[in-house]
Amino acid sequence: MLKKWIIRLLLLVIALIAILAAYLLLAPVPINPVAWQATPFAGYSPPHARNEKLAALKTIDIGEETGPEHIAMGPDGKLYAAVTSGAILRMQSDGSQREVWVNTEGRVLGFMFDAAGNMIAADAFRGILSISPDKQITVLTDKIGDSPILYADAVVVAKSGKIYFTDASQRFGAKESGGTFHASVLDILEHSATGRVLEYDPATKQTRLIADGLCFANGLALSADEQSLIVAETGEYRIWKIAITANSLHIKNKPDKKLATILLRDLPGYPDNLMRGRDGRIWLGLAKPRGAAIDNMAEKPWLRSITLRLPRVLWPVPPAYGHVLAFNEAGKIVADLQDPTGHYPETTGVTETEDRLYIQSLHAHGIGWLPNHLVKK
Repeated sequence: MLKKWIIRLLLLVIALIAILAAYLLLAPVPINPVAWQATPFAGYSPPHARNEKLAALKTIDIGEETGPEHIAMGPDGKLYAAVTSGAILRMQSDGSQREVWVNTEGRVLGFMFDAAGNMIAADAFRGILSISPDKQITVLTDKIGDSPILYADAVVVAKSGKIYFTDASQRFGAKESGGTFHASVLDILEHSATGRVLEYDPATKQTRLIADGLCFANGLALSADEQSLIVAETGEYRIWKIAITANSLHIKNKPDKKLATILLRDLPGYPDNLMRGRDGRIWLGLAKPRGAAIDNMAEKPWLRSITLRLPRVLWPVPPAYGHVLAFNEAGKIVADLQDPTGHYPETTGVTETEDRLYIQSLHAHGIGWLPNHLVKK
């Protein structure tokens, strides 16, 4: 009797193992992973030597809101911040007199004011919006031809009035994939590189493709002469410089260096927002530190599929690590501020004013800030 019971137990265990193996190998997942080669990772060495310059962050309260993903000074001298709820908060520079200026019912990730005082916003759920000073919201563009803009991420406005923006992924829409962060994880794990840089011309109301083939096209800034775009490619840990005259340029095809060059490569984290600061600085936030787990799976698409069949808490999402840096248009790092504890999570970018650095975040419960003497010369 005991022998039969042991045999039955062994058969049950074998059956359970077979079912688990079949699930890990065969269960459907939302990604079709592509093999890629991760660039070498030098760790936290100069010019990114580990430090704690970001650890002294002070915080501006934003009430029940979270995720001040993008922050900018408006033409009225007030501070504006886009948060997770879809609201755009407006306040004095010290955080006082805070109010909900408008709610787009989406998720604004980047914005900039045009010459007429309109807020031009990249809404990950809705496309490129224009929000007038009297709070009227207009969708400028949400597609190019028949191709929908699934994940509007960053936006800049040139003196010419033309609007440049990134569509982070053509595979995973922020709205359809469970939010901006979840969609970004899926896109980077799949690595099919469908991100693109687009131009919208208000005069013709036409949207044009500048470049595609980017693995999660993220932050965006204009060069000082406005002839080039500085673009963060999150999934490849690098920053591009792309001519605004480029037309349907495919980054993966080794483009002409007159049209596109890599300005920074092998970054120690995932590059996010780009914003011009003072004295020629371009600020960049690294939302998460780089992790060996993802790099080691670069050439193993099947392993990334298995990863997504695990509970979400077991996904290879790197831990929190505060990190922002500034560089110039020659690609030289001129400031590097870190907080290894990650107390202020997902440092997506920096807004620099004369006396403060405001730190942006995807999930924080307040707006971080530091006095600007850390970078003043």
